[in-house]
Amino acid sequence: MAVVTTVPLNTMLADLDESLRTLLKRELERHGFDGVDIVFDAPTKEWAAALSSPTVNLFLYDLREATDRRVHEWKPQRGNGQAVDERPPLRIEVSYAVTAWTRQVEDEHRLLSQVLAVLYAYPVLTGDVLAGTLANGSQPYPLDTKTAQGRAEDKADFWTSIGGQYKACVDYLVFLSCEPGTRFERGPEVRTTTIRLRDPAAPRASVEEFHRTGGRVTDAEGEPVANAWVALPDVGLWAASDADGRFRFAPLKPGSYTCLARTADSREASGSLDVPGNGIDLELGAKAKAKAPAKKSS
Repeated sequence: MAVVTTVPLNTMLADLDESLRTLLKRELERHGFDGVDIVFDAPTKEWAAALSSPTVNLFLYDLREATDRRVHEWKPQRGNGQAVDERPPLRIEVSYAVTAWTRQVEDEHRLLSQVLAVLYAYPVLTGDVLAGTLANGSQPYPLDTKTAQGRAEDKADFWTSIGGQYKACVDYLVFLSCEPGTRFERGPEVRTTTIRLRDPAAPRASVEEFHRTGGRVTDAEGEPVANAWVALPDVGLWAASDADGRFRFAPLKPGSYTCLARTADSREASGSLDVPGNGIDLELGAKAKAKAPAKKSS
């Protein structure tokens, strides 16, 4: 077993910024809020003093693991004779402080009200606004959001930390997944074991080989099939597949054997099992259709 670490390219935060900019620009313009800038700067006093147009600021002030959404199970993958277990993604809670900036307080409240309505209308960010890596399927879970939730007591007041003037804001949370970049790789599955027996009492030393081998039963979609009956009619041996669809026969002499698999719902598969060899994979066909009753002649 080997631990392989490959750090992926990750631009999820920048892509999330662009996705939110696209969403807010589109929805604000539909309601007559034209020419509003969507920015992500720290809203310091110096920054606020330089504004010249209506602005919505989404300041990313906190990143932390979403412990209530933590995934514990490693994801198994099988293919090309290898078994790979991939570390689960890190679920991240991204927190924005959303503020509106205009010359008049009344306009500011109108703008902030509309921004609140837009964010609340999208409990999940969908593909029509997603940008960059967020749009290409890199996120294994939906991009859930929360709007105007109570701020956790241990989250620092960013107004104090940036030295800005306190302003009404909306807390906005988005849940992202950080790709793991770590996996366990195991070598090819060992399907055949060889046992050599030597008879020292024979006139001339002789060696006889026996093998333990098997394979796997799957359905048409590649999913394992448990409790399938698997037989080698040539030698009168049979076995049952386990929860992973695997089965094994022993002892077998070198040769080629007909291998049959059948399930309780009449699905069947067959193939040739070569010993020694790499085992056999049996893919079951569709369920047998029940025959319609013959029509009675009048």
